[in-house]
Amino acid sequence: MTQEFVLSKIKSDKVAVFIKPSCPYCRKAEKLLKKYSFKKGHLEFIDITTQDDMGGIQDYFQQTTGARTVPRVYIGEVCIGGYTDLDALEEQGKLSPKLTQIGAL
Repeated sequence: MTQEFVLSKIKSDKVAVFIKPSCPYCRKAEKLLKKYSFKKGHLEFIDITTQDDMGGIQDYFQQTTGARTVPRVYIGEVCIGGYTDLDALEEQGKLSPKLTQIGAL
């Protein structure tokens, strides 16, 4: 069930960000991504605190991405990591091209 939930949110032409509203890094990731003009439906923030199996979701992230922490940022079907990784792509000028490449902008 947990795997199906996570996979249902990840699409090749979309950015999916798994968050907890109380997490300061999640809020930073939201702020950074909201600078971009995404096509409708191509950016989604998923609050895992509303899910019955939040721990299971984080365990699944650990198994598939190497970390349980949030935010977990997926650009297309690839997890790029968390906020620090997202910010690094932005600083290197690589974020916008990645978003364009998957058709999200």
